[in-house]
Amino acid sequence: MKKKKWTNLFIYLFLGLIAISVLYPVYWIIIGSLNPGNSLFSTKLFPDRLTLEHFRYLFAETDYVIWYKNTLMIAFFNMVISTVLVVTAAYAFSRFRFPGRQQGLMAMLILQMFPGFMGMIAVYILLLQLGLLDNLWGMILVYAGGSIPFGAWLVKGYFDGLPKGLEEAAKLDGASHLQIFWKIMLPLSKPIMVFIAISNFIGPWMDFIFARLLLRSDENKTLAIGLYEMVTGRGNSEFTTFAAGAVLVAIPITLLFLLSQRFMEDGLRAGATKG
Repeated sequence: MKKKKWTNLFIYLFLGLIAISVLYPVYWIIIGSLNPGNSLFSTKLFPDRLTLEHFRYLFAETDYVIWYKNTLMIAFFNMVISTVLVVTAAYAFSRFRFPGRQQGLMAMLILQMFPGFMGMIAVYILLLQLGLLDNLWGMILVYAGGSIPFGAWLVKGYFDGLPKGLEEAAKLDGASHLQIFWKIMLPLSKPIMVFIAISNFIGPWMDFIFARLLLRSDENKTLAIGLYEMVTGRGNSEFTTFAAGAVLVAIPITLLFLLSQRFMEDGLRAGATKG
């Protein structure tokens, strides 16, 4: 009995340390955004007073609204386009047999082994030739295309676990492949679709490497580029303003996680184990 109590105490202490290590940076950023002054050295863990001046400065004196709008546009349309591409590709690989199917699946599996930045030069040249360099839609197409290999494999595993008897019964009733996909497969695959959609929204939200490479003009900057330049181009003199911007960046992601946590857990677990 005594051993069990010591074991439980150790587990709670360990979990408490993990919680502190996770929550401390979050608390520091929030407090930093409310601290008076501009520099990192003037920020206190327990400030004497709090201020919203940094948030006002973001909206009044910087292009933060433009950065936010650009990032939101890229994330939203990437979520929509990539989810459509991933789900349709996964359904085709799961339910149809056609020449090159195995080779296509193997190619997507191999592509997952290489980090995306290895193809940056090729992507840059391709967008330059298409006239999509320094263009938000060019970024969206890059993100949407890059999400297909991993997402298609994950959703295919989910589709493979769904009973084929439902489709066969629908075919006997005269349903077409499109009707089966739209009225049967999509409603049953809601958890995995939510997971894919949220993942594809989060991916480009704070991506820096591709945005820095492909976007050059001020009107096309994203949050990652704008906030980075805020603390690097001026000798780290606007850390508290950067913290305010980081707090606002976290709001959409936090809301999405809170609203879709159950679906994301179910979708990831199902897609990883079925098939």
